[in-house]
Amino acid sequence: MARVTNDTASLTPRTAFEGPVLEFDFPGLEIGCAEYDEGPTGCTVFSFLPEGAACSVDVRGGSPGTLGSRYEWVHAICLAGGSLYGLESATGVAAEIFALRGYATGWLEIPLVAGAIVFDWGPRDNAVYPDKELGRAALRSAHSGRVPLGPRGAGRSATVGKTFAYDQGEQAGQGGAFRQVGETRIAVFTVLNAVGAVVDREGTVVRGHLDPTTGKRAALVPGVEARLATGAPVRPLPGNTTLTVVVTNEKLDERGLRTLGRQVHASMARAIQPFHALVDGDVLYAVTTNEVESPVLESIGLGGVASEVAWDAVLAAVS
Repeated sequence: MARVTNDTASLTPRTAFEGPVLEFDFPGLEIGCAEYDEGPTGCTVFSFLPEGAACSVDVRGGSPGTLGSRYEWVHAICLAGGSLYGLESATGVAAEIFALRGYATGWLEIPLVAGAIVFDWGPRDNAVYPDKELGRAALRSAHSGRVPLGPRGAGRSATVGKTFAYDQGEQAGQGGAFRQVGETRIAVFTVLNAVGAVVDREGTVVRGHLDPTTGKRAALVPGVEARLATGAPVRPLPGNTTLTVVVTNEKLDERGLRTLGRQVHASMARAIQPFHALVDGDVLYAVTTNEVESPVLESIGLGGVASEVAWDAVLAAVS
């Protein structure tokens, strides 16, 4: 029997969802999600229209798939399933902005859309991926102050906890969290499809590394060492990635924004273990709308708060 593909199926984007949501207050940021139930797979778009925002990209996983990873200014970021093919959805976002701008082709009128993907074919047996039309639908559906959590958008078929060969992974998805300190706003959104497991602040594995023989989750230390000592093989297969978008309105120069991204990305290893593995394609976008100067949060403090918000976002993806 032939596999279902974008070329053979009549695919209709879905942009309305039920389930848990994160409500937040962040002027200048709109988020849209679109999915193909036939996958199931999807994409999540972060829109900074009309002006755009400053951006820095931190790539740490060993197997990333990105588009526009060197952009220092973006009008939108598109995260998607479908591995490399899912990058097509980012071109759909650009096409929709092109249409919104009346098909203007001036040098400074070309939309800058960055994109990154996760490999989400592990739990599904078809060839459906987020394409150009799905990216356009996601941008059209974008709105402020609300984003669905769990297996939605780019996280529709995401799984976590696949370190060992017999770990098939458990359902994850996309998470988000928001914090405001004075006038500084910080929001973090993540699509969690990691080879590692999710760990809470008490050090307990809350999703992933489920032992099918005992029904218990293995602690990373000494759990992993114990399993390796018994000859349990480490999972050899690829297909894992965590994609993250950190957004603030605090004014940051290029160096400050780059440092914020590095600090938050490194901190996420507390919540995802192992992290940044060879088979992960971990990518983090740090974005600022450059609206306020904070008398409270300097660089280290901003990174510290954002790192805690990122941990909340990871936990929200599996709650």
